[in-house]
Amino acid sequence: MSLSRHLRVAFSTDSEADMSTMLKFAFASTDMKHVDQHFGSATSFAMYGVDMDKHELLEVLQFAETAQDGNENKLNDKIAALEGCAAVYCQAVGGSAIRQLTMQGIQPIKVSAGAEIAELIENIQEELCAGPTAWLAKALRRQQPKDTSRFDDMEAEGWSE
Repeated sequence: MSLSRHLRVAFSTDSEADMSTMLKFAFASTDMKHVDQHFGSATSFAMYGVDMDKHELLEVLQFAETAQDGNENKLNDKIAALEGCAAVYCQAVGGSAIRQLTMQGIQPIKVSAGAEIAELIENIQEELCAGPTAWLAKALRRQQPKDTSRFDDMEAEGWSE
């Protein structure tokens, strides 16, 4: 199974700079307003960039319909399409998908049927302001650029292997 449709929202140069401070979240949704799908059989995802103050729709992904059980290879395309996401919100997610998602640094989050995406985004923003939970703090650290200046400092001091 492969991605059948992919809508990416275009941004101005100013918006692109703002995006660098946002975390990316995916929501398994058929109507782009509610989380209403199981991860493995999800036919579409709405992907948002979220920070403490704002959120932006980044992408909408659509996949062909598949059965929930059976072919584990169906997960590969979905997980690859969610690259860079901090989390994916869905109604349910199987053990194999949980393992594969977490190996890619994506936190699977199960929510009740019909949870509103707008409310979930508000919850994320409140958590970012109040102090993130462990998984969200880890996602924030992954987003930070790697500081390689310590190697420059070591070289300046004459350190060698």
